[in-house]
Order: sequence, then C-alpha cells, then structure tokens
Amino acid sequence: MKQAEIKNLSAGDIQAKLAELKTQYSKLKLAHKISPIENPIQIRDLRRSIARLNTELTTKQQ
Repeated sequence: MKQAEIKNLSAGDIQAKLAELKTQYSKLKLAHKISPIENPIQIRDLRRSIARLNTELTTKQQ
C-alpha cells in the first residue's frame, strides 16, 4: 500500500488491514521456506507495508 492510501484510512481500518497483512506475511514466509516462491520481493513489500501501517496507526492514536 502507498502512504497516500494509508493516510485516508481510519484507525479501525488500519488495524483490520494490519491484521490481514500480518497473516498474509506469515503465510508467505512459510511458503518461501518450504519451497522458494516465484517473487521473493513480495515478502519485503509486505513487511514494509506493515511498517507503514504501524507508523500511521501510532500517529493517529496520539
């Protein structure tokens, strides 16, 4: 997700998206450990999206 998309979300939406991305990230990491996935850059992108969501959530809660 892009930063502009994240800024438009409410705190509840961010938490829901964060939970969804975290489960997707863990599944992708497990799949990559079992057999290499076609595009391992997806793992990095998911990790960065999770970090962006966490950052925005922290700023909205202050």
